Amino acid sequence: MNEVLRNVVIGVVVVAIAIAAGWYARTYLWRRKLRRKQAFFGLPQNSESLLVVNRDAGGPDLMISRNDVFALLELSALIKDCGAHAQLITHDSAQQGFGERTEFCVGGPSSNRRMAAHMHSLLPGVRVNTEPDPGPDRGAFQIGSERYRMEPGITEYVVLARLTAGQGREARPVFLFCGQRAITNQAATRYLAKHHERLTRKYGGNSFVLLLKVVNSQAYGPDVVELVADVTRAAQEQAPAPKNSHRAKQ
Repeated sequence: MNEVLRNVVIGVVVVAIAIAAGWYARTYLWRRKLRRKQAFFGLPQNSESLLVVNRDAGGPDLMISRNDVFALLELSALIKDCGAHAQLITHDSAQQGFGERTEFCVGGPSSNRRMAAHMHSLLPGVRVNTEPDPGPDRGAFQIGSERYRMEPGITEYVVLARLTAGQGREARPVFLFCGQRAITNQAATRYLAKHHERLTRKYGGNSFVLLLKVVNSQAYGPDVVELVADVTRAAQEQAPAPKNSHRAKQ
């Protein structure tokens, strides 16, 4: 009887140790994953961040488009997952530098002064046609020698960037979501939320600039997104005269 009881006790102890070890391993992996996510976004526990919003290019100054609201919700979820906090401010009230707090800046330069300032300072190789007159080059991107025109609802582009402005890895990053239409801003935030682990493995704490293409948004919304190219080098150099235009065939 004593031998049976001893075996039972040993079995219970072994099971308890196995459960504790499994719990510890899962907790360790979860915490390591969280730390990597916090480091990539520059969002340590209880830190502060900025959500800089634009205005609807076709509406009053204080109006935010529906898709940009969805983009902000995507970003808010990321910030909450990191255990951080967000302050929502408008583009024309963000009169401060960068590097102290992580910043998420949403919208093109025509509707977001903060975005225009960031692109001028940090991405001199990216030009956006902000002319209001209709035409094939309205809203077009020029990155390096390449020009990317949009066909609304069919082929649209958005720049997704993580930048530290040359201040080293300790500086908090600035994330830019600069799209040709509001729905592309949402597509870029969704792409970042879905692929941030892969981007962390590839870039670590370094800056990057990606050009994304949103395909057939009139049918698929912001869900079908293709990576066109890593344009980090071209975006950070002064833009030459354009040579080639990219536009879907009619």
